[in-house]
Amino acid sequence: MEWHATDAQSLAIIDREIGDHTFSPAEYEIVRRVIYATADFEYKSLIRFSEAALQSGAAALAARSTIVVDVPMVQVGITPNIQNTFANPVYCSMDALTRPQKEKTQAAWGIETLARRYPEGIFVVGQAQTALTTLVDLIETEEIRPALVIATPSDFVDETAKKRLADSLIPHIRVEGRKGNSVVAAAIVNGVVDLAWQAYGREQNRGM
Repeated sequence: MEWHATDAQSLAIIDREIGDHTFSPAEYEIVRRVIYATADFEYKSLIRFSEAALQSGAAALAARSTIVVDVPMVQVGITPNIQNTFANPVYCSMDALTRPQKEKTQAAWGIETLARRYPEGIFVVGQAQTALTTLVDLIETEEIRPALVIATPSDFVDETAKKRLADSLIPHIRVEGRKGNSVVAAAIVNGVVDLAWQAYGREQNRGM
């Protein structure tokens, strides 16, 4: 991701205002990206990282694993950075060809369809709570085992999906509580991509 002088100045301000924290350097890079994208410092206390989430996500990106997102806004927000680095396929649940289901939303049915197709992919749910619930259902029945799940939908209706994700053994990054949206999801993905490119980029370029 290309950075400019104004970006560096903004990040320096964020660093000063955040002060002391307990994040690892890689985790902190994700947190400051989210704060930069939202101008909301409360995310410092809302973002949670499971064990090995960043390592698993970086390895999956380097392996060109498929990325599945819930809504077009996330897809638009991450595709340029993906194309300029690992070039992973990115699919949106809203574009998946599915048969109509009265009991499920389009996002939920679409992400189920894509999850069955790419059971070990990277899944990003930025907005659709129903998509996250469906994804967690598939994880708990061991039908899929994602390399990484990024979950940032706001919890106004169903607060259990993120708790169930937290209890799983799946590597994940989530936002607790009612805050969260597609912008946050895209910021997290782009941060993970940049960290992975620093770790694997040279190796990937040598192989081309």
